[in-house]
Amino acid sequence: MKKVLTILVDDEPRGLTSLQSLLQMNCPEVEIVSLCGSAAEAKEKIDTLQPQLVFLDIAMPGKTGFDLLGELPEINFEIIFVTAYNDYMLQAFHFSAVDYLLKPVDDELLMEAVKRAAKKIEEKTGGQHIETFLHNIGHKKGSQKMKLCIPSLKGFQVINIHDIIYCEANGNYTNFHFTHHPVICASKPIHEYEELLADCNFVRIHKSFVVNLEHVKEYIRGEGGSVILSNTHQVEVSRRKKDILMTRMKEYYKF
Repeated sequence: MKKVLTILVDDEPRGLTSLQSLLQMNCPEVEIVSLCGSAAEAKEKIDTLQPQLVFLDIAMPGKTGFDLLGELPEINFEIIFVTAYNDYMLQAFHFSAVDYLLKPVDDELLMEAVKRAAKKIEEKTGGQHIETFLHNIGHKKGSQKMKLCIPSLKGFQVINIHDIIYCEANGNYTNFHFTHHPVICASKPIHEYEELLADCNFVRIHKSFVVNLEHVKEYIRGEGGSVILSNTHQVEVSRRKKDILMTRMKEYYKF
């Protein structure tokens, strides 16, 4: 088995040794090459040891995990963040397809995260995920300015949230329709994006459609009615979803 060269970064010695023990017991593919107690030490070890995977604590005194990443000339390794609970932070993780573990670390979730990291290392896609995550962290007050990693059969694409006009169900897949971009078929069902994008002014108006309220230009009355979107496409509103749409529209446009 080819080993994944790994560095652990946490300012709490107990956290480091606990994570080290969990990895040694559950993840034989991981080879721990350094334990770092600060961002400064981690920067030095990353430069000299060239790890493939870094477990990174976010909240550290002095320089945080984000400060460390901002100082690196290049991120050519996979990262699994280790963090305490934070609503907004979790949204940014999910949008960016970046892995995280909540303290205290669960064995099974750790093993799953390591397997995903090993796959990303093999595919060499980690850097873009992290760049997207750091962008999203910087736009916590403007959800439409965030970016979304959309997984496809070929890998993934990074898209600006405000460029998404609507999502359309396609069996167990989801077609994304954009302002100035070809349609992308994502390898996840629409209900996952309904939940993920709910706080970004997206609303499910039909079993087959989730629309971006920013791109709704007109509502046409009917049993459920329909909406005209910014690309002139007309999308049906189901009778059951009409009241939800009207409520969200009033909240968004203040009428």
